[in-house]
Amino acid sequence: MDKSRLESFPIYRAIPSREVPVRTPDRPTIADVAAAAGVGVGTVSRVLNGGVNVRESTRLNVLEVIERLGYRPSHLAAALSRGSQRTVAILVPHLTRPSTVARLAGALAVLDEQQYDTIVCNADTPEQRDHHLAALTARHRADGVIVVSVQLARHHLAAFQRSRVPLVTVDVQTSGVPQTIIDDVAGGRLATAHLLSLGHRRIGFVGDAAGRGSVRDLGYASSRRRLQGYRRELAAAGLAADPELIRLGAHGAAAAAELTEQLLRLADPPTAIFAASDTQAMGVLRAAGQSGFPVPGRLSVMGFDDIESAALLNLSTVRQPLEQSGAEGARRLCALLRGARVRPLRQLLPLRIMQRASSASPPPLGGRLAAAAAAPPAGQPGLAGAAPPAAPGTARGPGTKPGAVPAAAGAAPAVMRSAVETWLGGRYACCAEGVVA
Repeated sequence: MDKSRLESFPIYRAIPSREVPVRTPDRPTIADVAAAAGVGVGTVSRVLNGGVNVRESTRLNVLEVIERLGYRPSHLAAALSRGSQRTVAILVPHLTRPSTVARLAGALAVLDEQQYDTIVCNADTPEQRDHHLAALTARHRADGVIVVSVQLARHHLAAFQRSRVPLVTVDVQTSGVPQTIIDDVAGGRLATAHLLSLGHRRIGFVGDAAGRGSVRDLGYASSRRRLQGYRRELAAAGLAADPELIRLGAHGAAAAAELTEQLLRLADPPTAIFAASDTQAMGVLRAAGQSGFPVPGRLSVMGFDDIESAALLNLSTVRQPLEQSGAEGARRLCALLRGARVRPLRQLLPLRIMQRASSASPPPLGGRLAAAAAAPPAGQPGLAGAAPPAAPGTARGPGTKPGAVPAAAGAAPAVMRSAVETWLGGRYACCAEGVVA
């Protein structure tokens, strides 16, 4: 995301252990107005709320100072005095992660436009998550709540129902709640399909480990679902997922680099690696460079998310609309707060391949290996005369024609790419829209 776009938002602060009302440190306060007008804070408050016990000269003076200072009344402060609120809370995990920042930016833009103050609650642990949710449902600190990328248990949902606080989720599948999501399994299939279409057969996977102390403590399931998609797509192509090529660890570039080094030290290393996130793909790129595996000459790399730095690194990736997902979640919550009925409950956003310089055909294979790689899996039709559509959103290499089958038997990489496009192309048209046929 362009830095200037982020700078256009007010400054939002988040502290892990408590909720923080959004405010900009250099924004004039009601106390500043009172001091400049030479009156008390209570007088300024009565002017703002249309109180009748204020002399006309005093009212005009206060309004002039408000205009001169550019003071904007806080909805939260007004809520305290009127007993009503215009405040939305957003619960996010790991606030500094690029995907979280993008989703949050989208939500804040919509909420600012609708003139809601925002409370940003950051959770790095299950304890912090439970603390924030308990406070938001028991103390009515907000009109409504958006939960981003944090799984909710049944007792969390029950608390929202009891408190009647409107709730929507983003990147979380939650029964009975408006939710804006993608199909992570379809995304895993789409990424694997892209690498298969280039001719790769030994495709590694680098993702998040499950278990105590891992990201799964907050209920993350995206990496696990993308791994499911990876396995399913290999199976659909007649290939078994080799456990040796699947490496799981802590989320982050450094951990991903270590896992990649393990893969590249294998006697038969992968020719491509699908990382469950762009952050992890950056670790893959670093390890490839340090291990003497040129990208994409000897190793193709595929990420997921399409964060800002992916384009800067020329990283091929599966793009999910991160900022749009936050904006859509905020719009749906605003609709609930207006009393509207939100349907459908499940809003599925599309995915697409962003092919850049990090993915290409594998090095040429010789003899039986090339012939075996070019052959369709058992039970699949041959290639003669077939010309299916290519995957939507996938950029082809120069000179590649959709559905073309090279006549020269010796052109192994081209034959392999055409083969995969032929026997899998139709299904990817659905997968690219977030739905697997």
